[in-house]
Amino acid sequence: MPVRSLKMRLAAVGSVLALVGLTSCSAGSSAPQVDDSSATQSSSEVAPEGLKDYYSQKLEWENCGGTLECSTIKVPLDYANPTGQSIELSLNRRGAENATGNLLINPGGPGGSGLDMVASSVQLMFSDDLMSSFNVVGFDPRGVGKSSPVTCQSDAEMDSGRQENLRAWLPEDQVQIIKETDEYAAACATNTGDLLGHVDTVSAAKDMDVIRAALGDKQLDYLGFSYGTFLGATYADLFPKKVGKFVLDGAMDPTNQASELTKAQAVGFEKEIDAWLAQCVESANCPFTGTVAEAKVQLQQFFAQVENQPMVSSDGRTVPIIDFVNGFILPLYDNSNWSYLTQAMADAVNDGNVDSILGFADMSADRQDDGTYTSNSSDAFTAINCLDRPMNANSAAMGKEATDLMRVAPTLGKYLSYGEIACDVWDHKATGHAEELHAKGSNEILVVGTTGDPATPYKWSQSLAQQLDNATLLTYNGHGHTAYGRSNDCITSAVDGYLIDGKVPAADTQC
Repeated sequence: MPVRSLKMRLAAVGSVLALVGLTSCSAGSSAPQVDDSSATQSSSEVAPEGLKDYYSQKLEWENCGGTLECSTIKVPLDYANPTGQSIELSLNRRGAENATGNLLINPGGPGGSGLDMVASSVQLMFSDDLMSSFNVVGFDPRGVGKSSPVTCQSDAEMDSGRQENLRAWLPEDQVQIIKETDEYAAACATNTGDLLGHVDTVSAAKDMDVIRAALGDKQLDYLGFSYGTFLGATYADLFPKKVGKFVLDGAMDPTNQASELTKAQAVGFEKEIDAWLAQCVESANCPFTGTVAEAKVQLQQFFAQVENQPMVSSDGRTVPIIDFVNGFILPLYDNSNWSYLTQAMADAVNDGNVDSILGFADMSADRQDDGTYTSNSSDAFTAINCLDRPMNANSAAMGKEATDLMRVAPTLGKYLSYGEIACDVWDHKATGHAEELHAKGSNEILVVGTTGDPATPYKWSQSLAQQLDNATLLTYNGHGHTAYGRSNDCITSAVDGYLIDGKVPAADTQC
C-alpha cells in the first residue's frame, strides 16, 4: 500500500498487538448474567444541545459467542450538525457476575479494535481481580473495524501495495509514491464518503460520552493504551466532570507536532534495537557478531541489501524493505519476544528465509494466511492521523526532516521519512492541532509510563502527567510498549488498586 510504504505505523499499536497479545483464548460456553439494573439514565443527566435522542439510548446486549455480548449505538456523523446523518458504532463486553461497574477500553492505534481486544486479549492481559470487578467493554471507534469503517482498498490491492519496493527517500521513487498515494486517497474518498472527514479523535471522544450515558454511568471508567491515551486525555479535557477512574498507559504527548512524534519514536526504536542487539550477540543463534556497535553496522548493511534486492517468501510474495522493517519492528514492542526476533533475523541473514519476518509484518497488518485482512487498521490509521495533526509536505521541510531522522536514528530513520505525503493529498484537511490537554477539575487520572518504551517514549508520559490538572505518574522501569498486562506484579497491583479500590499510587511510584 503506498501510504503504508511511506511511514511505518509505529504509534499504531498498543500492547494488545504484541505477539503474546495476539494469542487467542478459548471462550466459555455462555455469557454470565450481568445485572443491568443500574444502566438507566440518571435524572440529572443533561445532554449537550441537540443530542438528547443520542444520550437517551440504552444498550441492548445480545450473546455473540461464548462469554461475549454485543451491541450497537448511534452517534451523529457530525457533532456540529447533530440533526443530520448518524452512524453506528459496535460494542462488546465480557460481563462479570459481581461487577461493580463498567470499564471501557481502547487498545491503541489509531485504528486498533476494542472489539478484538475484548474478544481475544483481555483475559490474557488483565488480572483475574480486574476481570471479576468490571464488565469490560470494548468498542471500535468511528471509522475502525465494525464501526462505520473507513474503506479504501481491497485485500488484493493491499497485498500488491505491500510488495512494491518504493523508497520515499529516493527522488526517483517519490514521483511514483505521490501518484499512487493520490490514487489511494481518491479511493478512500469514493469508498468512504462523508465519514472520511469526521473520524478525528475529538469526535471519537464525544462518542465515548454517548457510550457512557448508554451504559447508565454518571462517570466513565477507562483504560487506554498508546493512542488510547490520547483518546482518553481528549475525552477528559472535553468532559472533565465525567471522568471516573482513568488509566492512560504508554502515553502520547498531545503537544507534539507530527514531525516531533516521528523523531521521538525513531530515537526510541533506535535505543530498543541497541538493547535487543546486546541480548542477541550473547545468544548462540544471533546472526550478528562483535560489540553492539559492530552488530548494528551489520544490521544496517543487511537492511541496505534488502533495500536494493527485496527478499521473496516461500509463498512467492516479495518482501521489500518497508514491509521487512515492519516485521522486524513488531517483536521490539515487547522484550519477551526478542528471542523470536533473533531467530527470525538468523533465518533471513543466514538462510535467506524471510517467512518469519513476513509473518510478523502480516500480524501487524492483520493479514491471514488465506490473504484476507481482518481489519481496516491501516486505512483508519491514515484517515484519523490526517485529521488530528497538520502535516508539512513541503519538499524542503520533508528533506530536512529526513536528514535529521537519519542522524538521530541511523538504522530506522530513513524508513520513517516523508510520511507527510500521505496526508498532503487527502481530501480533508486537519481539524486538530497540537496543544496541551488539562482536563481541569477532573478526578485523579493515572498515567503509566515505561522507561524503555520505544513507541511512546517515557518522556511523553511525564509530559502528559504534568499537563493534566490532576494526574499521578506510575513508572515501569523496563523495556517494551506499555506496562499493564506485560510487565510485573508491581504495575498490576498499582493499576488494580486504583481501578478497583480507588487507591491512587504514591507520587513517583517506581516498579
